[in-house]
Amino acid sequence: MRDAGRLAAAIEILKDFNARRVPLKTVLADWARGARYAGAKDRAWISGLCLDALRRRNSLAWMMGDDTPRALALAALHFRWGMALDEIEAHAAEEPHGPGALSAEEKARLGGGGGIHLLPDGEKGSLAPPHIAGDYPEWLAPHMIRVFGDDAMAEGAALAERADIGLRLNTLKGDAEKLFRALKPVKAEMIPVLTTTACISAPPANKKSAAITIIPAFNKGWVEVQDLGSQIAAAAAGEIKGAQVLDYCAGGGGKTLALSALMENTGQLYAYDKDARRLKPLYARAKRAGVRNLQVRSPAGGEGLDDLQGKMDVVYVDAPCTGAGTWRRHPDTKWRLTPAQLERRMAEQDAVLAEAARFVKPGGRLVYVTCSVFMEENEDRLLAFGKAHPEFSPVPALAAIAASGLLTEEGTRMLEPCVTPEGALRITPLRVHTDGFFVAALQRQA
Repeated sequence: MRDAGRLAAAIEILKDFNARRVPLKTVLADWARGARYAGAKDRAWISGLCLDALRRRNSLAWMMGDDTPRALALAALHFRWGMALDEIEAHAAEEPHGPGALSAEEKARLGGGGGIHLLPDGEKGSLAPPHIAGDYPEWLAPHMIRVFGDDAMAEGAALAERADIGLRLNTLKGDAEKLFRALKPVKAEMIPVLTTTACISAPPANKKSAAITIIPAFNKGWVEVQDLGSQIAAAAAGEIKGAQVLDYCAGGGGKTLALSALMENTGQLYAYDKDARRLKPLYARAKRAGVRNLQVRSPAGGEGLDDLQGKMDVVYVDAPCTGAGTWRRHPDTKWRLTPAQLERRMAEQDAVLAEAARFVKPGGRLVYVTCSVFMEENEDRLLAFGKAHPEFSPVPALAAIAASGLLTEEGTRMLEPCVTPEGALRITPLRVHTDGFFVAALQRQA
């Protein structure tokens, strides 16, 4: 495909996204099925432009004076990708593939003639309101300000950047240094926060990501794709070698595998999820990773948890949430989120905390994690839980992570500013260059 056709396709996909309000990946897949002529490079270019348009939807619309898919796509090409105005003009006007010649207003806006020519960069005093410069929905402004105060705009802008590809070295398969050497083909770099973390820098938006899943190291189970924030959250389980551990909301098993590595295949690890379909990938992933201490308890097989009540040293709860911390990777979700959905997630979090607490033995710990930055899903939920369950008391999450043996000195320095007054952690891309996570640890009275 020529760039003119790619631009036109991106505009049509954004129109479809606005109309259907379904995940962007669904819209992209539907488009691709009807566009067999589009190759892998075409799809990467088109999806990259759509994602960048949604990452910065508010600020791009502000600069264009227009929030239509066409305006967003043109602005993303110029302001985010750096494509010259004359080149955009040529692509837009190209017949028969382009989306149509630029208007005088579009040329003025893209050329700076509209009076708004600087991208919001989080600096105080920006002409744009915080929700515009921070690129989050206006209805979320009180929630962002509540948690971040004057930094709401900068935190939102950081959540609108492209994300690196996080990697976890699987120490069940060998020494971390040896495993890292096997990542040379994908140009990975170590991240000096945990001893087992590495990453691949985010590729240009119009290029495909590194093909990590086809290299031998991945297929041998030496490495897993996992964001650094998720790895830090898993390490909050602490020292768990030989322990009885329940991963209560295991899903596809990313943190389950990290917990098994922490346990060094000792003790007993149980993985459970109310939605049995989410557990399906875990079986193959655990086999590839060399996990031997895992029992998957699936509702589909009638496998309950009653026999584990009051017996777990650690119950790990990666709770259902809005996913606000993952906006870098899934920018469409912030525009599909509604107040009603936030309320539903809060109710689900209350329920899952109460259910999971039953399995913690006296003296054991409950670890509560979300990939959301909002206090409504985090501190507020723990406050409500604490009132109903006074036998649980907060313990420092950073100390639990240190007890895992993975935290480096530099990692400690990086995470200390993320500690909340209650001893939990709120990790954000602005502070630690990860997805956004909240991590808290509670201990049950012995």
